[in-house]
Amino acid sequence: MKKLSCLVVLVALTSPAWADCSYPKAPTKFPNGKTSTKDEMVAAMKVNKTYQGDVTAYLECLKAENEAALAKDAATLTDDQRKALNARYTQKNDAAVDEAQKVADRFNEQVRAFNAKEKK
Repeated sequence: MKKLSCLVVLVALTSPAWADCSYPKAPTKFPNGKTSTKDEMVAAMKVNKTYQGDVTAYLECLKAENEAALAKDAATLTDDQRKALNARYTQKNDAAVDEAQKVADRFNEQVRAFNAKEKK
């Protein structure tokens, strides 16, 4: 019962955190580099850059909200609560970074295909 009470307190402490940080929507597809035009690739590059910038803003927001949550209740947070807040921050941060990397990898794959096509 004591563990359940602690869990409820942790959820209550962490639920307002990250409320203002909007997870950016990743581009769902990029043009096929083997068949696309330069204009299509440039447009895709702009979409990718915008998304990567949105991810950076999201990560900064997460960090600020985590720091604010830790500072707000610094005197009353237990070590377990502090660890839980930091673990949640790390999990959300890492998930966003991983997705941004996957998007960048997909885009770069199409850029390589486009560049190979253009060399021919």
